[in-house]
Amino acid sequence: MAMDTNCMTVSRFIIEKQRENPNATGEFSTLLNSLMTAIKAVSNAVRRAGIFQIYGLSGDTNTTGDDQKKLDVLSNDLFVNMLGSSYTVCGMVSEENEQVVPVEKGGGKYVVVFDPLDGSSNIECLASIGSIFGILRKKSDGPFSEQDALQPGSEFVAAGYTVYGSATMLVLALKNHGVHGFMYDPSIGEFVLTDRDMKIKPQGKIYSTNEGYNHYLSTGLQQYLADKKNPEKGEPYGARYIGSMVADMHRTIKYGGIFMYPANKKSPNGKLRLLYECNPMAFIAEQAGGMATDGKNRILDIVPTSIHQRAPIFIGSSNDVKEVMEYIKNYDS
Repeated sequence: MAMDTNCMTVSRFIIEKQRENPNATGEFSTLLNSLMTAIKAVSNAVRRAGIFQIYGLSGDTNTTGDDQKKLDVLSNDLFVNMLGSSYTVCGMVSEENEQVVPVEKGGGKYVVVFDPLDGSSNIECLASIGSIFGILRKKSDGPFSEQDALQPGSEFVAAGYTVYGSATMLVLALKNHGVHGFMYDPSIGEFVLTDRDMKIKPQGKIYSTNEGYNHYLSTGLQQYLADKKNPEKGEPYGARYIGSMVADMHRTIKYGGIFMYPANKKSPNGKLRLLYECNPMAFIAEQAGGMATDGKNRILDIVPTSIHQRAPIFIGSSNDVKEVMEYIKNYDS
């Protein structure tokens, strides 16, 4: 196959979008370029982790009680350092840092929230893992503080994730500009547009959840899962679950269906973090025509009260999300 001599890289794509806005300063492009540098470095580290002997635990736990892997720490350092030196960011929130991360070289107008390496329990078995991020504008005057990050997901200007799987793919959602997929081409060191204007089907045929927790689920959710497997009419849904939100969500966006990480008796507030896991994914899903809810409320309307707040999530095809909400309403109210 001949080389594409006019490929649309992510940098070129962002510049073209910014040219549509006469007030654009180029600061957002600079931020994205710094973020891409971190992502490329993480992708390289993931693929060479065995050779570099950076598998295994670091010996610490993060703020949410998860054991930190060596790659978690490395990925977080890359994100913090690349973004912090871009002069576009005033502060950051990471899953791996207990407190917000102010930027000494501040002055930037953006706040970035991220999970630098999602699904790290899959690292050593070589299953797909990823990174998740969301970008907010700082609204207050004065120095950056935690309150600047505690904005609902509806205030995101952009969000995205990267899948480190059989290939490295960036999925980027821009407010009012849709969702677009970029495949990393290591031969030129660039993310190249391959999936323009990605959309989630209104209804899928796949549900994705950890059914090992079925015993702890509410009556409504137990009934929903039972009916998906043994429907009175039609074909049963397929079950797919990887254990990495990025990988499970990427499949959901591509094929349709629903991803669920609900509250249960062991985790009454859910397990996933609202600010840097649920909100970015909900933003992406809605920009692609899907839905995201905590079972009752739109995820993007929830105002965070703490940076590591947890939330239940039901996300994916709009008809599938509406259906599970009906089960919750009818059985669990």
